[in-house]
Parts: sequence; C-alpha cells; structure tokens
Amino acid sequence: MESPDWTSDTVDPDQPSAARMYDYYLGGSHNFASDRELARRVLEVFPDGQLIAQANRAFLHRGVRYLHSKGIRQFLDLGSGIPTAGNVHEIVPDATVVYVDLDPVAVAHSEAILADVDRAGIVEADIRRAANTLEHPVTRALLDFSQPIGLLMVAVLHFVQSDEEARAVATSFRDALPAGSALVLGHGSLDDQPEKAKRLMEIYRESANPSRPRSRDAIEGLLDGWSLAEPGLAWVVSWRPDWPDEADADPSWCGNYGAVGWKA
Repeated sequence: MESPDWTSDTVDPDQPSAARMYDYYLGGSHNFASDRELARRVLEVFPDGQLIAQANRAFLHRGVRYLHSKGIRQFLDLGSGIPTAGNVHEIVPDATVVYVDLDPVAVAHSEAILADVDRAGIVEADIRRAANTLEHPVTRALLDFSQPIGLLMVAVLHFVQSDEEARAVATSFRDALPAGSALVLGHGSLDDQPEKAKRLMEIYRESANPSRPRSRDAIEGLLDGWSLAEPGLAWVVSWRPDWPDEADADPSWCGNYGAVGWKA
C-alpha cells in the first residue's frame, strides 16, 4: 500500500506519536491506525479527551487574540502540531508566525500548507535544544528579535519528562526574547486524579512522546520571569472565556492549566 501524500519516508506508521494522536482528538485525518488505537485507549480513561483537546485549542486562540490586541505581531509556536483549522497565522492574518515541531508528519503537512504563505514558516526541531530553533534560518528570516515576540507553549512542555529540563526549556526561550515579549503557556495537570495520571503516563509511554502531567506548583515554576495577566494561572477553560456567564462550576475537568505573561 502506498503511503499517503501527507507523510514521509522517515515516519514509522506503527509508532504512535502525540502530534498525530492530538490530530485524531481534534477530528483530523492525518493519523495512522496505531495513533488511533492508542488515542482510543486514552479516551477510555478520559472520555472527555476530545473536549479537552478542543479546550486547549480554544485557549490558544484566546491567548493569541489577547496578545495581538496588545500589539504583538509575531509569534513563535512551539510544538505546533499538525495544522488544523484556525492556525495562528489564520487567527491573526497580519502577524508573522514560526511554527516548530519535531514530528515529521506535522512538519511535512505544515510545509505544504505554508508553501504560498510568505509570513509563516515551519522549523523541524526539538525544543529541548532551544538554539536549534532560535538560530534556524527560517526563524531568523521571519522573526525580528529587536521587537516583542509572542511565545506559544501550549500542550507541549508536558512532553518534556524532567522537571529540570522543562524549566530549562522555558528559561532558554524566555531569555532569548526581547523585553515586551509575551508567553501563552498551557500544561497538563492531574493532581486530583493520581490513578488516572498514572494510567495516562503508562499509555503515552507506548508512543514516541511520553507525557508528564505536573502539579500546579511545578507549572508555576515554569512561569518564572513572566508578569502574569489576569486571572493568572487558571484552568484553561477559565482563562478569559469567551462566554464568562457560562463558566464551568468545576473547570478542572479540562485537566490543563493556562497562563499568559509579559516579559519586562
């Protein structure tokens, strides 16, 4: 059987990836049977998994729109994943965007979508080695590091296993950005569901991207050096919801904290 035109020869279709599983949660079609099977096992533990992915995506959109309303006109999107409707360059059509991902399918599909978009590009890089992203020709061609940049780290740092390494990633990118830059951070947390958290990590260990939910305190540590906009660190569905009158009585169902901050 021929490989689909959105993949590449370097992809192992039998090795599930978090990016393609996320694509499946969001209703996308750029995933393999192995991704769908592992994702379905996650959904057995978290029946709201697809809604959680949608909540993360909606938080990203709100964060980007907020930064744009404050004058941010260029974005660096780490762990951008497989492009779906409502990409950053579509939300803010006058902004410049650099997407970053390590998954070959995410990169190949991004390249195809962005082929005729001169204000957005894709970098294939591991965010744990910040210099590979920051010094990449695409990054340097599209982003002006003398002007504020919006750094997007939504649903990506919980795929960095070590707390120390996750802090190092957050710090490296923060320190590389000029004053006036901003951050949108989203991170998984299952403090009140330890058994489910354990099961989630067991399942994701079978993928190419093991997952590591963190406590609220640990996530706060990733925000060092950023001055947080109201309401601070909150469940993603509670961060400036589009319809505040319909706020959840218990927003913890979304399993992800989010925050937006500014660099002085």
